Amino acid sequence: MTRPLLFALPGNEAMTRVLAGEIEGEIGVIEVRSFPDEETYLRFHTDVKNRSMIIVCTLDRPDAKFLTLAFAAATARELGARRVGLVAPYLAYMRQDKRFHPGEAVTSVAFARQLSAEVDWLATVDPHLHRYPTLGAIYPIPTRTAHAAPLLAAWIRSNVERPLLVGPDIESEQWVAAVADMVGAPYRVLRKERRGDRDVRISVPDLHLYSDRIPVLIDDIISSGGTMMETARHLREQHFHFVVCVAVHALLSAESYRSLRDFASAVVTTNAVPHPSNAIDLTPVIAEAVRELMI
Repeated sequence: MTRPLLFALPGNEAMTRVLAGEIEGEIGVIEVRSFPDEETYLRFHTDVKNRSMIIVCTLDRPDAKFLTLAFAAATARELGARRVGLVAPYLAYMRQDKRFHPGEAVTSVAFARQLSAEVDWLATVDPHLHRYPTLGAIYPIPTRTAHAAPLLAAWIRSNVERPLLVGPDIESEQWVAAVADMVGAPYRVLRKERRGDRDVRISVPDLHLYSDRIPVLIDDIISSGGTMMETARHLREQHFHFVVCVAVHALLSAESYRSLRDFASAVVTTNAVPHPSNAIDLTPVIAEAVRELMI
């Protein structure tokens, strides 16, 4: 059987190298650069004809990345690639899953349609499936979801003594409870009221019964960091002097990261999105998902 051929779009080189080793794949060479007018130049320097190939491209900042991804997939098909799969550890446009106000775009559905037209299959990590039971509800192509929970639990067990897991809202309870069970630690879930994209109100219960434990705030995504900053501030007021923040996807800006570190003793994320806080490697669970899709 011919080994799969992996191509890293810019910024995804580190994960591609490790993933290629995990699945015994071959790394291909692709050139991507911008013309002075900011249009994209793309060229495959490795022959893809009759090859099963994988594009690795995490989809934070999707508006800046999607066209390059689409050009790569379309060009690979034109050059005779047998199958074109996508590994996108972070899958964008999953949070707008309902028309909250008249005239709004349900971008999760529109993006799923566009992405599915470009690739044959998709592997991702813990997409934001709030109102969808599975990715298959909106993606017509084969998909596999890798789960970060066991790896987050392993990191917490190894690095935090006597943790208390704290979830940001009631929607997170099932996920936080599963991680807490793996860690063997208690957990509590907060009440969150979102009044706008950056205006979040947090209600933190009295946690004095856990004063001998270290709170670990856990979420799937850190975006603005507002929820975790507000929670960490409340916990400091309850005399928890050491607060750890753990998340799967780090989407926060450099400024938000600095602000969060003012409140949290440690901020730890996976390498789903390259970020200075990355400390948990997802490659083993992504490789397992890819193997299932390549059968």
